[in-house]
Amino acid sequence: MQAPSSFIGTKPLGQAMQSVAQMPEFRTRSVSRAARMAQLVPTLVLLPTLITTGIYIFVFVCWNIYLSLSSSTLLPVYDFAGFDAYTRLWRNPRWTTGVNNLAIFGALYIVLSLLVGVVLAVLMDQRIKGENFLRSIFLYPIAISFVVTGTTWQWILNPSTGLEKFFHDLGWTSFEFSLITSRETALYAVVIAAVWHASGFVMVMVLAALRGVDHDVVKAGRIDGAGMFKIYRRIILPSIWPVIISVLIILLQFAIKTFDLVLALTHGGPGISTTFPAIFVYDRLFAAGELAQGAAAAVWLLIGLTVVLLPVIALGWVLRKQKNGGGHA
Repeated sequence: MQAPSSFIGTKPLGQAMQSVAQMPEFRTRSVSRAARMAQLVPTLVLLPTLITTGIYIFVFVCWNIYLSLSSSTLLPVYDFAGFDAYTRLWRNPRWTTGVNNLAIFGALYIVLSLLVGVVLAVLMDQRIKGENFLRSIFLYPIAISFVVTGTTWQWILNPSTGLEKFFHDLGWTSFEFSLITSRETALYAVVIAAVWHASGFVMVMVLAALRGVDHDVVKAGRIDGAGMFKIYRRIILPSIWPVIISVLIILLQFAIKTFDLVLALTHGGPGISTTFPAIFVYDRLFAAGELAQGAAAAVWLLIGLTVVLLPVIALGWVLRKQKNGGGHA
C-alpha cells in the first residue's frame, strides 16, 4: 500500500488547501463588485437628467429671485432695487384680486372635488353593475388637458352657443344661464369646470384605498348593528385618511397653479373678476413688460408651492414612522 501523497496535482497539500480557503473570498469580492456596479449604473444613467433638472430648477429659481430684487422692466437690469417690486406688487389691485380669487376658488374647488369624488368612490365600492364603464366615464375628464376642459365649458356656458341658446331655441326665452358673462358668477363657472375635471381623479384614488380596507372590519360593524353610512363615516373613511390628505394636497397644488383652464374659459374676465396669480405673472412678464414685478409674483407662487410641499414631507415621515413601528411590534 502506498503512503498518502502530500501533493495534489503539482502543488503541495498545504498550498492547495490555502487556495481552496481563499476561493470564497474571491467570490465574495466579485459579487460585491458586481453589486456596486449594478447600483452605480442607474445613477450614471440618471445623472444627466438630474443635472439638467437641477440647473432648470435651482439656477432659474435663483435668477428669478434676483430679477425680483432688481428694477427690470421690459429687459433684465442687473442692479439691486431692494423689495420695491414686492411693495408695488401688493399695491396692485390686479394682484390682490387674483389672490382673493385664488382663496375663494381653492376652497370651493378642493371641498367640492373631495365631496363629489368621495361620494362617487363610495357608490362604486358597492360593486354595482357596469362599474368599469362608469369608472372610465368619470375618469375621462382627467385624461384631457385643462385647455380642452376650459374650451368645452366655455362653449357650454356661453349664452350664444351653449345651454341658454339651446333652451331659447326650444321656446323658453326667459331662461338665463350666462355664468361667464357676469362679474359676480364668472368665478363659480371656473369652479364648476375645475370640479368636473378633478372629481374623477379623486374618485379613483379614494376607491383604490377603499378596496384595500379589511372586510372583516366591515363585517364586525354590521354584526354590531351599524348601518353602512355609519360604517363608512366612523370606520372606513377615517382609516384611509392618508390617501385623503394626499389627494387634498394634490388638489391644492392644482389650485395654486391654475392658469390654462381660466385662460381658455374666461380669459381672466369679465374685467379682472377671474384673474389668478399665475395669470398675473404671465401678464406682467410678457404683456406689461414688468419683469421685476412679474418675478416677485412668481416668487410668491413658489413660496405657496413650497408651503404645500411641507405637509407632503411630514405625511411621508409619519407614515414611515407608523410602518416601522408596526414592523417592530
